[in-house]
Amino acid sequence: MNKFLMAALGGTVAGVVATTQFVGPLLAQESEKSGSVYEQLDLFGDIFERIRAQYVEEVDEGELIEAAINGMLTSLDPHSSYLPPDDAEDMRVQTRGEFGGLGIEVTQEDGFVKVVSPIDDTPAFEAGIEAGDFITHVDGESVLGMTLDEAVDLMRGPVGSDIVITVAREGEEEPFDVTITRDTITLTAVRTRLEGDTVVLRVTTFNDQTFPNLEEGLAERIEEAGGLDEVNGVVLDLRNNPGGLLTQAIKVSDAFLHKGEIVSTRGRDPQDGERYNASEGDLASGKPMVVLINGGSASASEIVAGALQDHRRAVVVGTKSFGKGSVQTVMPVRGDGAMRLTTARYYTPSGRSIQALGVSPDIVVEQPRPRPEEDEEEAVNPFSRSEADLRGRLDNDSLSEEEIRQIEEEREQAEQAAALREEDYQLAYAIDILKGLTVLETENLE
Repeated sequence: MNKFLMAALGGTVAGVVATTQFVGPLLAQESEKSGSVYEQLDLFGDIFERIRAQYVEEVDEGELIEAAINGMLTSLDPHSSYLPPDDAEDMRVQTRGEFGGLGIEVTQEDGFVKVVSPIDDTPAFEAGIEAGDFITHVDGESVLGMTLDEAVDLMRGPVGSDIVITVAREGEEEPFDVTITRDTITLTAVRTRLEGDTVVLRVTTFNDQTFPNLEEGLAERIEEAGGLDEVNGVVLDLRNNPGGLLTQAIKVSDAFLHKGEIVSTRGRDPQDGERYNASEGDLASGKPMVVLINGGSASASEIVAGALQDHRRAVVVGTKSFGKGSVQTVMPVRGDGAMRLTTARYYTPSGRSIQALGVSPDIVVEQPRPRPEEDEEEAVNPFSRSEADLRGRLDNDSLSEEEIRQIEEEREQAEQAAALREEDYQLAYAIDILKGLTVLETENLE
């Protein structure tokens, strides 16, 4: 036994010596780097002490350290940051689906706060805030030069209080002020409805409730339609969805895919890469799908759109998405705070990264801006008439009453579709695509 232990120990020592011989110069370089790092930390300590002792006003040491930590993280990329205990708790609450605020997802660009997207039915949404807007001032105070967290803190306040934000928008000559009343934001992750024979799934965020809401809502709408045979397809509306949990994006993608890769993540170390694959089963049983995206569709939304597009499971319609192709890991740190750190990039099934590029729709469809009020009411020709209005007209004797009733129902559906184009042109376009696909599918079956 002693001989065995000695042999093992001898082998270990020999290994250390051999390693030292080959890697000695590298260790010397690491030692030099470590010395440089410790010198920098000493420099930080010196500056910290001078600020604490000589700054014109007394400083809060804790806030000073937090600002230094946050500055280190925000220097890496716009999505890494330090979350003090209160902010960390707010983030956990947001993930659960209810929090106080304006109802906008923001990032930072060129020193200003940029709106990724307003959240449906929130104060910001109702006030007309749009994806791509730049917030330049909050209550008259410029946000230029502030960190993103500082600007967000400035926008926080008691529920029921008013805030005035100054917005710069593409296409507008001058910035303009918008008054918003803060409110409790309750996120409804998925809203579902029937538009004719089409099921519309409006996904507003990816939180803990997203997949359960989607699964339940889809089943309810299919039942309302009279069964899956009565449904011509599904529109998955991801417009102005700023993202959320990666796990939920994977589940939503998997809901409509039978097999294949959904997304892969690649970190600094190749061994840390992950691949997520679909499992058997499709909640829509292969019915045609259209995914709607726009510039406010980011992160988790882009994972879903990219997966369904690469697998040719859905036609992607709208405008180019936001282009956030990175994964943030929230890590608890001492003192009940948290660190949000970018740890990986994600890739669609075809291996493409959408970082800073976004998902390009298969069919580009812009959402028309509202027409000026004077053009809203088109002149109606009071003398416009059809054959059916003429006195003494001949009756149509080639159709039964049932066939005439069916034609009238189809005409009514077409008129409803036309009305939807005025309300939401992109959604109406998506539904028209599904109708066309259904017609082609029916003809092929015949």
